[in-house]
Amino acid sequence: MRLILEAFAGLGFLLAVLATALFLAAGTFDYWQAWVFLGVFALAVTAITLDLVRRDRALLARRVKAGPLAEPTLPQKLLQAAASLAFIALFVVSGLEQRGAWSRVPSALVLAGDALVGVGLYVVFKVFRENTFTSAVIEVEAEQRVVSTGPYAVVRHPMYSGALLMLLGVPPALASVWAFVPLAVLLAVIIVRLLGEEAELAVRLPGYRAYQAQVRHRLIPHVW
Repeated sequence: MRLILEAFAGLGFLLAVLATALFLAAGTFDYWQAWVFLGVFALAVTAITLDLVRRDRALLARRVKAGPLAEPTLPQKLLQAAASLAFIALFVVSGLEQRGAWSRVPSALVLAGDALVGVGLYVVFKVFRENTFTSAVIEVEAEQRVVSTGPYAVVRHPMYSGALLMLLGVPPALASVWAFVPLAVLLAVIIVRLLGEEAELAVRLPGYRAYQAQVRHRLIPHVW
């Protein structure tokens, strides 16, 4: 019960932070794009969390242990801190753009962005179904094994792929063009983190080098 409460408290805190960043920066609650995005995001992440509560509480415990302070090394702590700041900036810039009416994004494109957010989180859901060792920090556990099925047969880091899709959907979903600037910073941090994670897995996880030879692409199928 403590784990479940901690997981939902963390989810509630995240949603509160995002809502505060959006509406405070926008200076109004009359921001329908933000309400739709928060609804899509909240429903998807709540569904993922409920599935972990029912099916895989060990993975839920691994996901609860997250953030810069949870990382085992200083470089990863710094990377996670940079990622957190860029992530929040994504929503602050979107809110400021709404306040200043810096650009106009068609409603159809806004809804397409929300759909992309949902698709990205669905990919994350599929990854969680396939791999119980999808920790929120870079670590290798004693009983961990290489997973090469499901989305892992397509790219080596499908959770990052799902996160990438979700993040690419955020600026249009929030009717923002300038939000792509902090998004570019966030994606750069994610790539650096991904490469560090790969180096760690290649050294510490038996069979990972063979898996790298088998599945050639890290993040985007047939590209990289």
